[in-house]
Amino acid sequence: MSAANRVKFANVEGASEVFTDEFVEYLAAAHDALTSRLHELRSARAGIRERAAEGDMPAHPATSDINTGDWKVPTVPDELRMPGIEISGPASLTSMFINALNPGPDGQRGEGDLDDDEDSAGHRLVDTVAAALNRKHAVEGTLVFEDKSRGRKYEVKEGPIPFFMHRERGIHLDEHDVTVDGTPVPAALLGMALTLFYAGRAQIERGQGLYWYLPKLESADEAGFYREFLDFSTEYLKIPSDAVIRAIILVESLPAVYEMEEMLHALGPYAAGLNAARWDLKASILEYIMTDPNALWPDRFGVDIKTTNFIANIFRRLVAVCLKRGAVPIGGMATALPDKDPKVNEAAGASIRSDKEWEAQQGFLRGWVAHIFHMTTAAQPFKELRGSGWQPSADMADPDRFPVALETPEGPITVEGTRRNIRTMIEYLEGWLAGRGAKGIDSLEGRPGTHPRLMEDLATARISVAQTAQRILHAAADSDSGEVHDFPLVKGLVQQELADILRLREEAGQDAAATARYAKAAVITLHWIKSYTELNFRSLGSYTRADLDAIAAAPEAF
Repeated sequence: MSAANRVKFANVEGASEVFTDEFVEYLAAAHDALTSRLHELRSARAGIRERAAEGDMPAHPATSDINTGDWKVPTVPDELRMPGIEISGPASLTSMFINALNPGPDGQRGEGDLDDDEDSAGHRLVDTVAAALNRKHAVEGTLVFEDKSRGRKYEVKEGPIPFFMHRERGIHLDEHDVTVDGTPVPAALLGMALTLFYAGRAQIERGQGLYWYLPKLESADEAGFYREFLDFSTEYLKIPSDAVIRAIILVESLPAVYEMEEMLHALGPYAAGLNAARWDLKASILEYIMTDPNALWPDRFGVDIKTTNFIANIFRRLVAVCLKRGAVPIGGMATALPDKDPKVNEAAGASIRSDKEWEAQQGFLRGWVAHIFHMTTAAQPFKELRGSGWQPSADMADPDRFPVALETPEGPITVEGTRRNIRTMIEYLEGWLAGRGAKGIDSLEGRPGTHPRLMEDLATARISVAQTAQRILHAAADSDSGEVHDFPLVKGLVQQELADILRLREEAGQDAAATARYAKAAVITLHWIKSYTELNFRSLGSYTRADLDAIAAAPEAF
C-alpha cells in the first residue's frame, strides 16, 4: 500500500502545504522504523511510575564505563557556547515568533530563539503545522504577518538573527489527527520529522547548525530514541555527513536527574548540553512523592531554587556533568511580562537580574526569557561574568560534590497559596481552550502590591494541580489557621476564583465566548485535580479538544 493511502491527516490550515507526497513517504517510513520502539519506551516509563508508587523510587544507574569513563560529547558549536539569553515562545504564533527574532527596546537581540511547539504551544495539529511553516519561512527570510484587526504588519528586522533552538512535543504524546494505518503518529516523531524535512534541511543548505531541545525525557533509553530518529532520518533524507545537528536535553523529570551523564552518552554524536527546567522538575518530584505524607511541600511560590538547597544541588550537579563531559549547561526561564507601571517593571527586572546572577555564578552559560522587554536584563549577568574572564572552578566540574538527596522544602502551607494555584489553573485552561499554550497570568490580580503578570505555560499549570492534589490527599493544614485541605474546601476555592475572574473580566468588557471558556475551565480544573489525587498524572496535552468538551459537559468531578 502506498504511503499516501496509509497516512491520514486532518485538513487543518496549512496541512496540504506540508503533507506532500515526499513528506508523507518519509513520515510513514519513520513510523515503521521507530514507533514500536517508542511504545516500548512508554511502557518502560509506566513501569518506573508503578514501582515508585510502591516505594521503589528512581535512583542512579549502576557504576559503568559511561559514568566513570573519560568520554566527552562532540565539540559543541561556538554559537551554542555564547553567554547570554534565549527568548522563548510558541513558533505557531507568527507575530510572537517574529518579535522573538527582533531586537528588544534597547536594540539588542537574544543569542538564541527557543521556537517552541511544546509547553507554550496549543498541542494541536494546526499548531504543529503552523510551527513547521513559520520555522521554514524564518530560515528562508520570508516570515511576515499582517494583523488586519490591529492594522499592524510584523516583519523580521535587518541584521543577524538569533540561532534557532527547536522544541517539539515529548515522546509521551500522540498526534491523533495524523495516523498511519489507523495508528496515531507519536507527536515527537511528527514534530521532529516536519522540522527536519523543512526548516532543518533549509538550515543545513545554508550552512547553519540544526539544534533541538528535547523535553520530558525520563531515561537514557529515551534519549537514545532521538539518536535513532536522527540516524534514520539523516540517512533516509540523504543529509550531508558534515551537517551540524545537536540537541540539548531538558532535565525536567526526577528520573532524568539520576541519568544526566547516561542521557548525554546515549545521544552520541548529537549531544550538546543539558537544561535546568525548573517548573516541570518540581512538578515531577511532586508526582513521585505524591503518596508520602512526610513530604508535603509548602506554597510553591516560595520554593526558590536559589534557597532550596536540594534543588540547587540538582542544578549544580547538572552544571558539573556538563563541565565534565564538555557539554553546555543552560539555565531556566524568566517569565515576567512588561507592565504599564514602571514600578512593576523595576521590581521584575531586579528579580530577574538576581536570578540570572545566581545561575551565572553556578556555571550556566545562558538562560531563557519570555519577553524581549526583559531580554537585556536577563542576558547581562551571563555576559558580564564570562566577559570578566571568570571560569568555573575544578570543584564545580565534579558531580560527586552535588549528590541527589530529595528533601522537603521549608516554608508555610497556606490556603491562600492553594487559591493562587487554582487561579493559575483556571486562567491557564481558559487560554488552552482558546488555543494558547502560554498565557500571561497574575495569580494575585486585583490585590495590593507589586506583582507582574508571568508568562505561564503548561509546566506551571502542572505544578499547580500537583500541589493542590497533594494537599487534598494528605489533608494538609494551613500553617497559620489550621484549616484543612479537602475536596469541599478546594471546590469552594475554585468557585470563588471563577467568580472573581468573571467579575474582573466583565468589568473589562469580556465577550460571551471567553465567559463560557472560563466556566468550562473551572469544571476541567476539578477533573484534573481529582485525577491527580487518584495518581493519574495524565498530561493535559494528551487530551483532545473533544475530550475536554466531554469533561466540561459531564457532572463535576467533586
